[in-house]
Amino acid sequence: MGSRPDSAEGVYLDDAVQIAAKILVVGHFAVGKTTFIGTMSEIPPLRTEEQMTQAGAHVDDLAGVRGKTTTTVAMDFGRITLSSKLVLYLFGTPGQERFVQVWEDMTRGALGALILVDPERLKESFPVIDLVEQYGLPYAISVNHFDDTPVRPDSELREALDLLPETPIVTCDARDQKSSADALIALVRYLQTRTDRSTT
Repeated sequence: MGSRPDSAEGVYLDDAVQIAAKILVVGHFAVGKTTFIGTMSEIPPLRTEEQMTQAGAHVDDLAGVRGKTTTTVAMDFGRITLSSKLVLYLFGTPGQERFVQVWEDMTRGALGALILVDPERLKESFPVIDLVEQYGLPYAISVNHFDDTPVRPDSELREALDLLPETPIVTCDARDQKSSADALIALVRYLQTRTDRSTT
């Protein structure tokens, strides 16, 4: 996997690419979606962040969140080439409930979703999981590991989130390219497995 370009070089797709897939990167407020897409994108990511102000304190709960000064107000966008034939377009959605109206447009044409969760704030993931299921998107869970956060067993997380046995659950650090790539690969493999089942 190449490093991200510093300029427009490499922005255009190679002619060998056969599949370009739209993937949503979703999760509750301040779970690391913007960081994840910024880490993974091989092109300069599109970000729509605004400075957080005191006016939003009553709707943006910062309990358990450290160092959060900006928030996404529309979407994040990035692109990652996983192989010579497969490119993923990553679309990040805002995590606050007041931005739910953007989901209808964002989910159109998406093949699946990677749901980032904070193991210390699992309850905040339920509305996001419900929305993804409501739109019929297959998904994988990626537990974003924050500094000083204790590691919880997958079995405990699976039970707490009420996941189906086949739903992938992986751990990543949204700041780390390799673990973030592994999370996307787990989702792609799951999507491929579902496709294979439906065609047999």
